[in-house]
Amino acid sequence: MSQKMNNLLSVMAQLRHPENGCPWDLEQTYKSLVPHTLEEVHEVIECIEAGDVDSLKGELGDLLFQVVFYARLAEEQGDFSFNDVAETMADKLIRRHPHVFASDAVKDSDHQTEKWEAIKAAERQQQADKSGSENPGILAGVSRALPSLVRAQKLQRRAARVGFDWPDTKGVYEKIQEELGECQQAVEKKDKEHIEEELGDLLFSCVNLARHCDVDSETALRKASRKFESRFEYIESELRKKGEQVQGQTVEKLDGLWREAKRVDLKS
Repeated sequence: MSQKMNNLLSVMAQLRHPENGCPWDLEQTYKSLVPHTLEEVHEVIECIEAGDVDSLKGELGDLLFQVVFYARLAEEQGDFSFNDVAETMADKLIRRHPHVFASDAVKDSDHQTEKWEAIKAAERQQQADKSGSENPGILAGVSRALPSLVRAQKLQRRAARVGFDWPDTKGVYEKIQEELGECQQAVEKKDKEHIEEELGDLLFSCVNLARHCDVDSETALRKASRKFESRFEYIESELRKKGEQVQGQTVEKLDGLWREAKRVDLKS
């Protein structure tokens, strides 16, 4: 292991020293770190999508520190160490890339993906056998902690690999129209629980369309949110120039400014 990595592990050990460590770091647990880990992941994503390579180095360091922190907690409890984490990851990568580390050739990236999934399925089966649990289903192992759009797309991909899928987007469009109609009916009945269910079905179908178009639904929604944010800020800016605020404006005026913002987007 490099000296720099050893230095980081030493810093972590000092932060967790029971007598001379940092009070905040000493209070942390696996669960308490989760929100911070999610925040660091999203900050890495933000840097990548913004093309901010200079900041990416620091954000990746913050994310690495999260891994080091979890490993330190585990080492203190006698479960495993950072070295165990690194070794497990290396072993997994070698096992899942026999076309690189062994003689199992692949034709292309699609073929490699098929073999990757087959290896993962075998690993899930081995885990089930070891624990004495039931044989894992096709959808087993898709984490429930994933963002909803990401999880929906992963579930759909798993099902599609065994043939449970529309042959093309025509069926997906029809399903979206069907779910939209059912959602409208639920809204008209003002049945909140039913509305929530039908909105979920509609969103799930939209994710399916994204998957068929080879688009990541989570990325698409993030981009749409940033676009909305930018256009709304344009509206606020234009109104401030006139000493006005968004509150109290007519829908017509706000809609006009929104169209202006869209034209500005197209020119930029």
